[in-house]
Amino acid sequence: MKLYTCPAQKHGATAPVIKHPCGVAAKALDEAGWEYDIEVVGGFKALGFTRRGRRGKIRELTGQEDVPVLVLDDDSVVTGTRAIIDWARANPAADGAA
Repeated sequence: MKLYTCPAQKHGATAPVIKHPCGVAAKALDEAGWEYDIEVVGGFKALGFTRRGRRGKIRELTGQEDVPVLVLDDDSVVTGTRAIIDWARANPAADGAA
């Protein structure tokens, strides 16, 4: 299982004021007991020019450039923070195994 994130990765999950979408998605997977790899893709949404040439894999997987994106072991794709949270809550890891 692989979680694609922006450079903020997990750091935004526990920020006191702003909870970053990539960090919130990672936290949901952690709370559900999943082990996963993180792959950071370049660029930030607010600075669109920073994404140029750095999100080809995301575009290939989803047809758009936004992260977070979760790729499951069966190669199915879950796109967006809310969808990843919902998936994690509906699919807790069995005995901590991923």
